[in-house]
Amino acid sequence: MPAVQLLLLACLAWGVGARTAQFWKANDQSGSCQYTFSVASPSESSCPEQGHAMSAIQDLQRDSSKQRADLESTKARLSSLEALLHRLTSGQAARPVETQEGLQRELATLRTEREQLETQTRELETAYSNLVRDKSALEVEKRRLEAENEDLARRLESSNQEVTRLRRDQCPKAHSISQDVPPGSKEVSKWNLENLDFQELKSELTEVPASRILKESPSGRPRSEEEGHGEPVTLRRAETITGKYGVWMRDPEAAQPYTRETTWRIDTVGTDIRQVFEYDFVSQLTQGYPSKVHVLPRPLESTGAVVYQGSLYFQEAKSRTLIRYELGTETLKAEREIPGAGYHGQFPYSWGGYTDIDLAVDETGLWVIYSTEAAKGAIVLSKLNPENLELEQTWETNIRKQSVANAFIICGTLYTVSSYSSPDAAVNFAYDTHTGSSKALTVPFKNRYKYNSMIDYNPLEKKLFAWDNFNMVSYDIRLSKV
Repeated sequence: MPAVQLLLLACLAWGVGARTAQFWKANDQSGSCQYTFSVASPSESSCPEQGHAMSAIQDLQRDSSKQRADLESTKARLSSLEALLHRLTSGQAARPVETQEGLQRELATLRTEREQLETQTRELETAYSNLVRDKSALEVEKRRLEAENEDLARRLESSNQEVTRLRRDQCPKAHSISQDVPPGSKEVSKWNLENLDFQELKSELTEVPASRILKESPSGRPRSEEEGHGEPVTLRRAETITGKYGVWMRDPEAAQPYTRETTWRIDTVGTDIRQVFEYDFVSQLTQGYPSKVHVLPRPLESTGAVVYQGSLYFQEAKSRTLIRYELGTETLKAEREIPGAGYHGQFPYSWGGYTDIDLAVDETGLWVIYSTEAAKGAIVLSKLNPENLELEQTWETNIRKQSVANAFIICGTLYTVSSYSSPDAAVNFAYDTHTGSSKALTVPFKNRYKYNSMIDYNPLEKKLFAWDNFNMVSYDIRLSKV
């Protein structure tokens, strides 16, 4: 079969070359099959010899192999050319697309930047408009304040003239209270306090000769009377306007984790007062670095707060409700409304500050100082249960609350201060809860910084703590046995 195939291939090759061939099959003499073929040759008129035929077949095989190799080579080159052409064509087509996409991205970035610039421009224009409006409002406020300042200057001059006149004439009513007042009397002060512009003047006129209370307590234990106090010692000055008024305190019956040195401070200028600054050491207070800041669950009002037996006691803002806040657990433990107590400016001390309800601590426990409509503005004292804030006992004094600048309690006796701003004020009244009687006093009291908004007694240290015009000060006091 291979020979047959070679012959067929040869015939095909010669046919391609425009030559003609003939093929025969016959039996020879022995009966075997014999194949013969003839090719017309331009140079030969008869069939070539057998050797020449085999050579021609071999030549045809070589030519066929060469043509096949050439064909495969050509195919390979054609494939390479096609691949190259495809890459070139793809590259030429892709390059403009990539360039277009880059341009689109750059255009989108520029649009975003333009939108941002437009937004910033609008914001700047809005801010500028707000500034212009604020400037106009500030100019109006400035003119109003200038007018108010001029009016205050005129009123101050008028008040100074009135002070000079009254001191020269010695108001007869002031003379009428210069003697000892009988127990139970309601006539200690009859000033008309509707015009608060002259509060300070009228408070100063309550300075009268001193006298002593020479009574014993029901238990037979000797009581103490304030005999005097030393010069004020300044511990710290507040940094901001919120510290013009305030209250600072220590616990006279401190328990762990607190000590007798632990100090608390509250700045009370503002409409939502909740922060209580805690200092572990006096050095932290003087340097202004609190160890902790409590945020109260309810806002407080005035400068009447105290710390006692581990709890902060304060008046809730715009109400007659007292709150007990346990400092260690930071939880509200008790609250109670004081029946009929004035609040939020009804019966404050003469300096104002919504000081209608003032808490105090002495050797006997926790107290609250306030007034009511029924008492017609006179100071009312109540002893409080420190656990649940129940009123255990109440006394109505004959001292008008708005006629004094502040008050504190020592050994069950209420003391009042005549002026919050005069550098030469006095402790001018004392009310003894053991006897229900009051006395007029003239124990000198100095307001060093001329705006004293808080005075409290600490029975452990035997000191008065005060807040005088941004300054936290203390007074050493001298007590005499009576």
